[in-house]
Amino acid sequence: MSLQLFLFLVLALVAITSALGMLINRNAIYSALFLVLNFATVAIFFLLLNAPFIAVAQVSVYAGAIMVLFLFVIMLLGAERTGQTQSIPWQRPLAIALAIILLLEAGFILLGQQGVVPFINVELPSGFGSPAQVGTELFTNYLLPFEITSVLLLVAIIGAIVLTKNEKK
Repeated sequence: MSLQLFLFLVLALVAITSALGMLINRNAIYSALFLVLNFATVAIFFLLLNAPFIAVAQVSVYAGAIMVLFLFVIMLLGAERTGQTQSIPWQRPLAIALAIILLLEAGFILLGQQGVVPFINVELPSGFGSPAQVGTELFTNYLLPFEITSVLLLVAIIGAIVLTKNEKK
């Protein structure tokens, strides 16, 4: 067993455990911290795949900015002080049935479909995934989607400010 495979298996265990901890935990703050741990393990996966730019973007954008926003909203809404809400009676059995179906499908794919997707070893050009090449691609071939995304984010920020603004009478 190579070091890279061992590291992958350990990180996979940490990623799955942190994802389950995020889903099972009833405390919203702890769930957000489990999500940060999951984002960090995904960033290390990107490093193992020789994609350092995407790994840094994963940490800075998701674990940094998005999680600060999540924690701000949790604190703003006071999600920790709210009581247990009533659930619909058929909601829990349906969720359990769908989870079992999902696990059966995943098991079928993992165990029953061995060797369907072959591993392709492709020689990447020099500089592939570098910040300079990503920036060149982003601002030449993908300029319109980049600008549309920036306008959508601006509208979302303005909408959040308008919705949370207290009117003084």
